[in-house]
Amino acid sequence: MSIQGKWRIVEMPDYETDFPDMIGPGYILSGKSGGEFAFGRVTGAIHGTVKAIRSSSPGPAMTKWKEACGAGRAELQEGDTLEGQICFQGGDEADFTAESWHTSTTAC
Repeated sequence: MSIQGKWRIVEMPDYETDFPDMIGPGYILSGKSGGEFAFGRVTGAIHGTVKAIRSSSPGPAMTKWKEACGAGRAELQEGDTLEGQICFQGGDEADFTAESWHTSTTAC
């Protein structure tokens, strides 16, 4: 599975349970040439190419991204989940777990 696509943030262990969805559903959207994220009262852009890479040892795929005010990483886990961390300039870190967000394109 690729990490490209939309991921619904389902857990942020360092925050209150309802924090990721404070303004709207918390998510990470990644594509070949960047993406975006939103959780709590935070939104941000992911600049550059998002790639899944593998280390020399067996393990999950991992991606890294950087943007103007921080950096982050995410690792694709078994069971269709993404675990990672968004690190903000100045030292704040936000750990997260996200699930693939399958949305329907059929209008109701």
